Amino acid sequence: MCRITGIVNLEKNRNSNFKEIIKMRDSMVHGGPDDEGLYIDKDNGIALGHRRLSIIDLSPLGHQPMCTEDGNIWITYNGEVYNFLEIRKDLQALQYTFTSHSDTEIILKAYQKWGEEAFKKLIGMFAFCLYDKKRGLIYLVRDHAGIKPVYYSISNDNLIFASEVKVFRTFNREWEENPDWKTYFLIFGHMPEPYTTLKDVYMLPKGSFFKFDLKTKKYSICEYESIKFTDEIRNSEDAVSGIRDLFTKAVQRHLISDAPIGVFLSGGIDSSLIALVASQFQGERLRTLSIVFNEKEYSEERYQNLIADKIHSKHRAYLVTEKDFINHLDDIFSAMDQPTVDGINTYFVSKCAKEEGLKAVLSGLGGDELFGGYPSFQRIDKVWFLRKSNLKVFFNLFKYLKNDKFKKLSFLGIDNPLKYYLFFRGLFSVDTTARILEISGKEIEDVLKRVYIEDGYGMGSKNFVYLLESDLYMKNQLLKDIDFMSMRHSVETRVPFLDKEFTTFIFSIQENIKFGDSMPKGILLKAFRDILSSEIGSRKKMGFTFPFEAWIKNNIHIFADYLPHNDKTVSEILKGFMEGRLHWSRLWSLIVMTKWMKNRF
Repeated sequence: MCRITGIVNLEKNRNSNFKEIIKMRDSMVHGGPDDEGLYIDKDNGIALGHRRLSIIDLSPLGHQPMCTEDGNIWITYNGEVYNFLEIRKDLQALQYTFTSHSDTEIILKAYQKWGEEAFKKLIGMFAFCLYDKKRGLIYLVRDHAGIKPVYYSISNDNLIFASEVKVFRTFNREWEENPDWKTYFLIFGHMPEPYTTLKDVYMLPKGSFFKFDLKTKKYSICEYESIKFTDEIRNSEDAVSGIRDLFTKAVQRHLISDAPIGVFLSGGIDSSLIALVASQFQGERLRTLSIVFNEKEYSEERYQNLIADKIHSKHRAYLVTEKDFINHLDDIFSAMDQPTVDGINTYFVSKCAKEEGLKAVLSGLGGDELFGGYPSFQRIDKVWFLRKSNLKVFFNLFKYLKNDKFKKLSFLGIDNPLKYYLFFRGLFSVDTTARILEISGKEIEDVLKRVYIEDGYGMGSKNFVYLLESDLYMKNQLLKDIDFMSMRHSVETRVPFLDKEFTTFIFSIQENIKFGDSMPKGILLKAFRDILSSEIGSRKKMGFTFPFEAWIKNNIHIFADYLPHNDKTVSEILKGFMEGRLHWSRLWSLIVMTKWMKNRF
């Protein structure tokens, strides 16, 4: 896991590339403290930067940017390719030789042999830049699920890219803001891809590559992986067997490391399952870590210990207190590469992992999306009929209500497939957002039209919810938060549930088999019923939640200073929160937004 950046400057004045690339690279030292690297091609205006977090092949042979023996193909790479040993064997059979044991060299040689087709062969999480000097091509490539980020901006035939949005402000402190970022943030609680807080800075779509021809100065974005739902698996026994076999294989893959690795054990189904499967390969060497609280209603210590004791792992529980939250506020805000209402939990988990001496941690993220663990999978059938109805005027009436829960019904009046997601997870209604930002509701609805999501026609309701939860919530919020919060502490977070082979198999299971059980995640529980106790499997979903509401209320004198003053709408929101009528995330979003505007991170 690393941090990457680069400049492609096709204009005449290229001498500044060297100075700029060093500043950009070293602004991300937290994500790559173990090594630094540069590649400069002055003749062609190419500058590539790399910060390394050494996890596979810890020797200097893993140094980046890396090139092929002939010096024609260069790479700066962030991520892990878990099947690199299999690809290495295939290439060795074709007479390719290797000087390192790194997965980085595998990508170089795979591209050298198969060109763009090589991207499809990679199983892992990654974002990298390839410079094919001989052919005059620059590639930016992102993994199938969008686990690792890469942002880019192209103008005047010049390209800038980086693992973090803040790097663009390092390149140019006066980089213009995206005028719509506050609208996106207050509606979603995050920045929906491809948009960012900066003008003309975009996230590369998942499963895609950006191709820039240096000779013609033309570029394109090509999709090489996509989600395809099929009914190929129509037998429950085949589905259960496949889930067990492929998930076990996925966990084994994700344990590949030359540096200390562990499992984050929250006490829920997904992380417990990862720990149980991982123990089959690491036994009592397995290291697990958990977060506990003084507030017992939020602490899952009992369930964490249940699993840790069963597998005899080297377990460590970390107590996170209200005082810790307040004392680390400034660093939490600094760690945010983009504004978000989430991510604080990952900040502390990663901090604890670093204190434990771990370089990488396995997380249970993705299980809820794949197997229907969220309430949205049950609620969709109550509103699914709306795709064929025209009740916009009716639902727009709900914006006049004061009750926040009923007010969310107004999202269903939006003429956009996003209405379902916003009904489930929208932060502020269009009306409230308009009042906070002092703009019209029409302006907000026009901004929302730019966020693409499939309309759901031709697929079942539960598969549609998967798309909503994975392409909007997981990809835009959870994965981004995990990336920048964990890398703040130089810790890599791995997500076995998003393994490419495993998810491809899940997408091939008939919908009524995959989600047909009366219990959420029923088919996953069946696949591992012999190792996952009923006490864990049948417990009510809690989610990895901190006592934020109490902590914010107890320190409201601090947070009130972060809020806009003398604003009636903001005062109403603050009052609603203090009276328990408004979820803490809504007030927190105003705090984050105001802090962001003030600091211009």
